[in-house]
Amino acid sequence: MLTRRILLLCAASLVGPTSLALAANPITQSAVTPRALADDGAALAFVNAIYAPYKGKNAKGVAIDSDAQLRRYFEPSLAALISKDRKDAERRHDVPTLDGDPFVDAQDWDIRSFDITVNDTGDGKATATVKFANSGDPVTVTLDLVAAGNAANASKPGTAAGASTWRIHDITYQHDGKPETLRGLFVH
Repeated sequence: MLTRRILLLCAASLVGPTSLALAANPITQSAVTPRALADDGAALAFVNAIYAPYKGKNAKGVAIDSDAQLRRYFEPSLAALISKDRKDAERRHDVPTLDGDPFVDAQDWDIRSFDITVNDTGDGKATATVKFANSGDPVTVTLDLVAAGNAANASKPGTAAGASTWRIHDITYQHDGKPETLRGLFVH
């Protein structure tokens, strides 16, 4: 049986102080469910796994050079857009539209740490906000995440908590104070 204390401990350990405040508030307590906590935790683990390889000087980042690697991180329609653009650019002997790293919005990086928050927006969707300084310049990247694979089944009996898989539906960057999206790069 879930008690208020267990919910508070889960909220604090999985998703941070914001959800802890929600869980402690009796008006919004019903919004914090074990399913929501599991989704936030799995989404946070997915985003942490993306950004961990970018920490430190000369960090390699995440390789997304093949279609299989693209599908590991991006939902199918976005992976297809990136792949098609690359193949079209190769045929033209040109640079692809996406000519930097989509996760850090740069071609080069020197990042010491990340501040990552994830919010479950319901219906198998979540939003992750990633804040960091790249060579001293502040950067904020927002990932729109969608549940993939067995994430949609995470609430079914017999499914392990945190066994869900997430993919990126879109990424939003701030350029000159205006939001721009990864999908928007491919709209001609």
